[in-house]
Amino acid sequence: MNVLENQHLPAPTVVAPAPWTLTGSGYVFLFRFPPKFVEQHAFLAPYQRDAYQGVIGSMMLVDYRTSPVGPYFELLFIPGLFDLAGKRSFSISKIYVSSHDSVWNGIQNWGIPKELADFTVTALDAKTERIDVSLGNNPFFSVQLKKKFVSFPVSTALFPFRITQKLGNDLVLTEPSARGRASFVNVKNMKIDAAYFPDVSAIRPLSAFKIEQFVMNFNVPTFVPFDKI
Repeated sequence: MNVLENQHLPAPTVVAPAPWTLTGSGYVFLFRFPPKFVEQHAFLAPYQRDAYQGVIGSMMLVDYRTSPVGPYFELLFIPGLFDLAGKRSFSISKIYVSSHDSVWNGIQNWGIPKELADFTVTALDAKTERIDVSLGNNPFFSVQLKKKFVSFPVSTALFPFRITQKLGNDLVLTEPSARGRASFVNVKNMKIDAAYFPDVSAIRPLSAFKIEQFVMNFNVPTFVPFDKI
């Protein structure tokens, strides 16, 4: 496939076609976003703007310990559900990762619009850490998170989901799967520069939890011509 989105990117060190298996830990924040917030601040692409349905959205901070392109960090935003290719699915409107190889392969494989950023994780005590994300010397995201004691198993086997992105003239449909152990977290001192990422700091999440020891499979996607929908 001639990937238009990749023409401005340097060649990757590792080319890793789908499927991928990844392991690590991460934080998941669930929200019910006001429609006006999504319309004005969610970095929607035109194809997403026309298909947005809402319901429930999320923000994620992920530490991938292993992946086909090596370890990397990730910050992503999902505004909610969309009606794409005749199916309800989630779609990512803003995402940063710490690895150029992850940027290139994420676009190439699944149309995920990854951008490169710097991540710093600081352990404050055994259960608390601060995560900072920046572009060069410009910090745009910071949050402090404290994990609670009780954990429980989670799996997409109970809640399967689909992610749909646009790549060139196609919609790319992917059905990832994951399992791990989750603990609820307390969220403090969240600061976000809305010029670079949706500022959710004033929106109370429905839930926030940390998932550890996860295994995620990002499968081979299905391509649907966008002009035939």
